[in-house]
Amino acid sequence: MNRTTYRTSLALCLCLPLLTSCAVGPDFLHPESKVSSQWLGQPPAAPSETAPTAEHTLAQWWTTFNDPQLTSLIERSMQANLNLRMAESRIRQARASMGIAGADLGPNVNTAASLTRSRTPASSRSEVVTGNLYQMGFDAGWEVDLFGGLRRGVEAAGADYEAALENRTDVLVSLSAEVASNYLNLRSLQQRLAIARENLKAQEHSTELTRQRFKAGFASKLDLVRAEALAATTAGQIPLLEAQTRQTIYSLSLLLGGEPSALLEELTPDAPLPAAQAAVPVGLPSDLLLRRPDIRRALAKMHAATARIGVAKADLFPKFTISGALGYQNANSNSLFNTASSFWSLGPALNWPLFDMGRTRANLELKKAVQEEELLAYEQTVLNALREVENALIASTKEEEHRQAMVQAVAANRSAVELATALYTAGQNDFLAVLDAQRSLYAAEDALAQSSRTVSTNLVALFKALGGGWQTEETVAKDGSGS
Repeated sequence: MNRTTYRTSLALCLCLPLLTSCAVGPDFLHPESKVSSQWLGQPPAAPSETAPTAEHTLAQWWTTFNDPQLTSLIERSMQANLNLRMAESRIRQARASMGIAGADLGPNVNTAASLTRSRTPASSRSEVVTGNLYQMGFDAGWEVDLFGGLRRGVEAAGADYEAALENRTDVLVSLSAEVASNYLNLRSLQQRLAIARENLKAQEHSTELTRQRFKAGFASKLDLVRAEALAATTAGQIPLLEAQTRQTIYSLSLLLGGEPSALLEELTPDAPLPAAQAAVPVGLPSDLLLRRPDIRRALAKMHAATARIGVAKADLFPKFTISGALGYQNANSNSLFNTASSFWSLGPALNWPLFDMGRTRANLELKKAVQEEELLAYEQTVLNALREVENALIASTKEEEHRQAMVQAVAANRSAVELATALYTAGQNDFLAVLDAQRSLYAAEDALAQSSRTVSTNLVALFKALGGGWQTEETVAKDGSGS
């Protein structure tokens, strides 16, 4: 290479990086989502709109139930749940992919050393030659990102990483809600079991009294059979409730990453059903777009799809690379590093596919369609989030009304049992009235227990719909790093 050619090549190599300020493809723009200015439903209590209190309440909403065991279960699930650990693994995968994409922006430098022993056959002009060839050197290559395809790839990988982070947060939100719902269901089942056993005891007592009255001739055989039937029906509910109780404990064990029996000893003893002690900071519908991790994840996926349009579009343009080599080559190892044994090369190269049967343009259309799909998925996620909050709001409000009605119903049925029993004992009423009163009392008490559970689980659903249950960014980074 003469001096003029060398200078031209060197100047071109130095100027190409200055041209990499542009990037083809659309820039990502945050989509506008039109949401209502207020919720249609009403929260179960007037919320406190002070930002620090609201954020803290949503971040650790389960503490509003004031149940140390529930808090312990949720905190332990965040350390051991397998779905959460898989989400953290996907964060590490996305971080590694982001590093791979970023590495493409820089040069690749390789080193190599070789020893070749060869034999040249004899000819009319020379004899057989056997000898060695020693070679050592470096070679480097750098694709100049002139049209921004590589930078769009880095942008897409970064958005994928953000989506992985939000996916982990979404798993946290769902996990905390699922643990709480199962725990509340467990305590409700234990409460219903206690109610069933208490009613069974009262019904068995009534059956025994009826049996004695039948033997004395003061009650009919029909009264006795009806009393026995009611007690047997109530007794038949107990095994079903016991099975559901055990199955719920098994579900909680799985959520904590343990075997089905892992929590039997801890959760088998009865405990009261906890109720939330704080108001829910519902906020505004627009807050949901920033708070819900599934919405932020859908936004990140749309960002990645938008960036990949630029990656595909860059393939329509030529690719410029700068390559070079430096090394030594000699047949004598003692003279390998002499100046006379050195070699080098430096120069740009251009690669531009001119005909590929439309593959590149088809790939570009594919990426545009994927981006359109992610945009629609984002809009669908926003609408679904709004629906979930509205459903939770109206369910919380109406279920509380239902519970208050059942409280009155239980009180009235207890009075009815006492009155019917007294009238029957005095001979002023038949035993059917006593049975009906006892049956209605058990049904009302069981319905009240279920309604109390539903009130609490509806609050859990509301917290989940609002995006509550995340951790701080520092904790997410630590947990997702694999440390």
